[in-house]
Amino acid sequence: MRLFKRIAMLILAIYLLPGLAAAGLWATTTHPKSYREANWTSSQMLPDAATDRDARIVIFAANTGGFKGAFAVHSWIVLKQAGARGYDRYDVMGWGMPVRRNGFPPDGNWYSNQPHVVWQLTGKDAEALIPKIEAAIDNYPHNVRGSYRLWPGPNSNTFVASILRAVPEIDAVLPSNAVGRDYLANGRFYSYDPNGDVHVTLFGLVGFSAGVKSGFEMHILGLVAGLDFRHPGVKVPALGRFGV
Repeated sequence: MRLFKRIAMLILAIYLLPGLAAAGLWATTTHPKSYREANWTSSQMLPDAATDRDARIVIFAANTGGFKGAFAVHSWIVLKQAGARGYDRYDVMGWGMPVRRNGFPPDGNWYSNQPHVVWQLTGKDAEALIPKIEAAIDNYPHNVRGSYRLWPGPNSNTFVASILRAVPEIDAVLPSNAVGRDYLANGRFYSYDPNGDVHVTLFGLVGFSAGVKSGFEMHILGLVAGLDFRHPGVKVPALGRFGV
């Protein structure tokens, strides 16, 4: 019984305290009162597609809106074919058909929050991957009206994470505070990346990941704690990654 209590206290310390800290930080900053008041315009992070002729793949993430923004980011993927004069943005929304194409500016602010680049690739390597990514988008199994679920998934982060798993050449994982990323498409319990990552989960509620990309992670109720060995750092629930 004493050991059980110690384990429970350790879990609370690891997962609950950072969540409380994130909520406190959120409360000290200003936020738009509604969807209409938020800034959705371009952050000007991407080069002008008309002059930048290379193929480009970019995965973005930005804090989401409302109180959930204290704990979670929204992610999306942007593609540009070589020579194309515009970008194509793909992300999932909570109404209508989930997968949206060009519903917002490719590098747009999200609920007034500036996005950051999770991963990007340009040139010939990007050109070779784009057809695989487009095929993975077309085959996303939860692109059905009514399939979206904010928590534990499938949501916007489930969508992008499923693309990353379907195209293992993408050398990235979503931020640890991308709530919903650990829900496997079709409600599967297990995923293996040919590059060495193993992912085990019970509907995104509890599980772990281990491998070259993920390092070591434990997720509980959408909150992730872990260690990044390749780029030394610590993944803190609700707050994200700290390190190199």
